[in-house]
Amino acid sequence: MIRNIFNFINLHNGEEKKDKVLENVVSNISFRGSNLWILACAIIIASIGLNVNSTAVIIGAMLISPLMGPIVGAGFALGTYNFSLLKKSFKNLLIATFVSLTVSAIYFYVSPFKDVQSELLARTAPNIYDVLIAFFGGLVGVIAITRVEKGNPIPGVAIATALMPPLCTAGFGLATFNFSYFFGAFYLYTINCFFICIATFFVVKFLQYPSSIIDNKYEKRIRYGISILIIVMIVPSFYLAYNLYKEKKFTKTAEQFVQKEFENNGYTVIYKKINYNSSPKTIDLAFLNKKFTDSEITSFNKMLVDNGLTDTKLSIRQNDTDIKSEILNEINKFDNNISEKDIAISKLRQELDSYKVTDSTLIQEIKILYPAIGDISYGKIEQYPRTDSARLQFTLFYSGKDVDRDQLTQWLQKRIHEKNIRIISSNAE
Repeated sequence: MIRNIFNFINLHNGEEKKDKVLENVVSNISFRGSNLWILACAIIIASIGLNVNSTAVIIGAMLISPLMGPIVGAGFALGTYNFSLLKKSFKNLLIATFVSLTVSAIYFYVSPFKDVQSELLARTAPNIYDVLIAFFGGLVGVIAITRVEKGNPIPGVAIATALMPPLCTAGFGLATFNFSYFFGAFYLYTINCFFICIATFFVVKFLQYPSSIIDNKYEKRIRYGISILIIVMIVPSFYLAYNLYKEKKFTKTAEQFVQKEFENNGYTVIYKKINYNSSPKTIDLAFLNKKFTDSEITSFNKMLVDNGLTDTKLSIRQNDTDIKSEILNEINKFDNNISEKDIAISKLRQELDSYKVTDSTLIQEIKILYPAIGDISYGKIEQYPRTDSARLQFTLFYSGKDVDRDQLTQWLQKRIHEKNIRIISSNAE
């Protein structure tokens, strides 16, 4: 029974020949010619995606990117202690990184749009979850590479590990001289590269790929070095994850405080802004018609500590001008996100309107003038003459006999101001 379970989960089942896997890995390391052009194009696509806040475009760029090659190559080199391959992998990874940073920095420097969008912000503060995604994504990737049947995981790994967006965000930081964005995004890129490499190392060792060295002491030193690097990379991410946890906890507590002390007492909050990163932390509120005295505001500030909100200041905006300006600022932030949808909706409405005939009295007039007509259906349909383009044609279907179609056509042309009209009788033979 136990043997069957181990056989069921055995990674050696369906494994490709080791020399063939190594050959494929080595062939994907180099960044020359077409690979370099593909990388540059993928960087521009990802930069545009970050610029316009389009997730679909960013995903497309991640699928195009050939960045995984040298990272997986470095993992195989570490796992087999092949230092010439390791040197080649690092060299090509540095080339790819330099080219990517340069191309993205140039794009963002030239681009007139330098607004910080949510997709870009998401790559500036990595944490332990990014470490886990990179590690398990790397595991999936290298397991797929070592199979005879590669399957579908490789595109998914490219999306999950997200090497391109952090590099482009780092390029944005360089172009705008925002070095906090640069270091945050480049740290995320380094995490992804390192833990994909480490995941590859573990799988290579587990599958017992042949080693290039025999000295056990030298092998132990390499393992110790990798262990130290893992700790060095993980510790900052734990710190950032802890900060994220504290920020989420503070925000939730502040929301509960506002609800308990104000909303539950019937005060309508029209503006609310919670800032964790300021010193002291702040909660800014504005109300529809309630005005608080200075002593009441002081009393609410004293309640903050009792509710677990230490080092926090509550501000209530009661100046009409300030409230209006803050609300307008918040509205303007949403305008950029809404504008693309508005344009798309407007185009769809225009296209729909071109097919509609909105005259509600037309059928009644036709039946009065032509009493022999029974059922009527009409609308605009696309007509494809012997040209490259289509045109809309008003088409009327009717049932009934003894109707002068030429006369009906002329009347309709005058009535609805359409020259291109076609009339079809369901009784026509």
